[in-house]
Amino acid sequence: MAINDEGEIRALLGQPCRIAVVGASPNPSRDSNRVLAFLKGQGHEVIAVNPGHAGQSIHGAPVVAALADINPPAEMVDIFRNSEAAGDVVDDAIAHGAKAVWMQLGVVNEQAAARAKAAGVIVVMDRCPKIEVPRLGLLR
Repeated sequence: MAINDEGEIRALLGQPCRIAVVGASPNPSRDSNRVLAFLKGQGHEVIAVNPGHAGQSIHGAPVVAALADINPPAEMVDIFRNSEAAGDVVDDAIAHGAKAVWMQLGVVNEQAAARAKAAGVIVVMDRCPKIEVPRLGLLR
């Protein structure tokens, strides 16, 4: 299983799925806010994960404190945390039962990616779905 496999990226983004956005911000100037809105606009069911804003909503997406609060599990976990913190999120995503982890632009954690791959989880790293969707011609 490769990291950033174009076929896997196309499959992840080509059909609506349940996506947890970890580190989502209600601040409209933050990338996580704009990507969350974009993913919802593409037809995905999005759940924001941000303990400081749990119980609120961002662009109509519910905000929860942790991945463990999402039931049924998210199919993909989109990570807006720094590279070091991404490792713990990847471990949580594996325990959560996610099929894929997506580390945003600038987020690179090779050890976490290796753990995810060993657990059979698809890994996308240092990419952004808001860029990949139009690049792959998947806009809805």
